[in-house]
Amino acid sequence: MTRYLLRKIPSAILVLFLASVLIFFVLRLVPGDAATTLAGPDATEDSIAAIKSQLGLDKSIPAQYFSWLAGVLTFDLGRSFVIGGSISDLVVDGLTNTIVLASAALLLAVVVSVTLSVASVAWPKRWLTALVNGANTLAVALPPFVSGVLLVLVFAVLLPVLPAGGIPPDGYWARPDITVQYLLLPAICLALPVGAALTRFLTESLRSELRQPYITTARSLGVSQRNLVLQSALRNALPSAVTALGLQTGQLLGGAVLVEAIFAWPGIGQLIEQGISRRDYPVVQVLLLLSVSVFVLVQLLTDVVHAYLDPRIRIGGVS
Repeated sequence: MTRYLLRKIPSAILVLFLASVLIFFVLRLVPGDAATTLAGPDATEDSIAAIKSQLGLDKSIPAQYFSWLAGVLTFDLGRSFVIGGSISDLVVDGLTNTIVLASAALLLAVVVSVTLSVASVAWPKRWLTALVNGANTLAVALPPFVSGVLLVLVFAVLLPVLPAGGIPPDGYWARPDITVQYLLLPAICLALPVGAALTRFLTESLRSELRQPYITTARSLGVSQRNLVLQSALRNALPSAVTALGLQTGQLLGGAVLVEAIFAWPGIGQLIEQGISRRDYPVVQVLLLLSVSVFVLVQLLTDVVHAYLDPRIRIGGVS
């Protein structure tokens, strides 16, 4: 497993390097002077010059890139001139909130998808299959900005049982019951499309496994449908399901931008929206690279788990 992981790391590093180059130079193509934009319309020439010096914009482009890259590697990201505060603190706070929300949504999506997939295959009742298919179709058809508004309208306005948005005022660990209340609506909204996609994929994988010769042999020996699904088919369907989970995790993190805006959740998504709308280029630059890094890390973890579940991957050295 270690050797397999070492083969994957160089390509991940190369992707991150190329992404950093692309992000840095693309932002330099945006019309207008970044220092003038950050300083504001009433700024003096001295203020603009000071910002240029602080951002390193008075240096050559290659020098600016390597200076920024060194800051990223040492987590010395500078300060935000528009949003305010240290960029490192803004990123840490936003990333913490996004990880909490994404983890809750991912856990919810996995539990629901595995439960529905196993139930619909182990107990192939027509009404249950129709119910699962209908729920999947509805979850995919409703975009997050619709499902989020509906959740707020029903559970925060008509039936005021859950908060409409925000994070727990006393932190996540002070009152776990309060934390669950704040997490429930945004986590459900974020988990709906991911859970639907995972349910469809895992259900088809299980049905494909049940058509394999070893299942036919086990069924002829009198093994029940439930045991076939739980003890054989599910285990063999997991490697491909993990790959699908990795892809859906990337989409889940992308969807977090919209969900955080709907529920006023102060995560990375909301920070990206603020940075873009206010043209806070230093913040946007760091957040774009962070987003790519998260996607690369998720893909790397997915490959490792897939190789752990399927020894043929790590032995053969294929992805």
